[in-house]
Amino acid sequence: MSRVGNKPIFIPDGVDVKTTGNAFEVKGKLGTLSCTIPPTIVYKIEDGTISFSRPSNKPQDRANHGLSRALVNNLVVGVTNGFSKTLELEGTGYKWEVRGKKMVLTVGYSHPVEIDIPDGINIEITGMRCIVSGIDKHLVGFISAQIFRKKPVEPYKGKGIRYQGQYVRRKAGKSGA
Repeated sequence: MSRVGNKPIFIPDGVDVKTTGNAFEVKGKLGTLSCTIPPTIVYKIEDGTISFSRPSNKPQDRANHGLSRALVNNLVVGVTNGFSKTLELEGTGYKWEVRGKKMVLTVGYSHPVEIDIPDGINIEITGMRCIVSGIDKHLVGFISAQIFRKKPVEPYKGKGIRYQGQYVRRKAGKSGA
């Protein structure tokens, strides 16, 4: 039984949920988001909550049950609080900066690396910390992963880009004979 799919979603004040078939549109103080859930999943909106149910116990229906609830919950949380991920940069001479709609990384390559910042994403840099925030959870995670992939942390000196709180297992270097 899906533990995620069975939990109801509470709609906070100031959030407007509209549905058309299996498409959801959620409006809140931070903006508007929309998504489509699988057509087999049944939902009910009553008394400020959204609940989901599935037609059968088939594996695909069980998976879609939890997925549908998670997608709609991410919309509600996104338009009320938003999402953010924090990245950290470590290494001598490494730096990052935002120039217009591009993020420019200087991370040990012979050229600066540029990453386009899409609409709806806000990047805030303070020293060696970068906070990627926005209302779309998928987009925040995608942009954070793009930045991370440009220079992942190497295990010998610990230089590179890491998520805040990420543990990097360090290796011993060469030992003299």
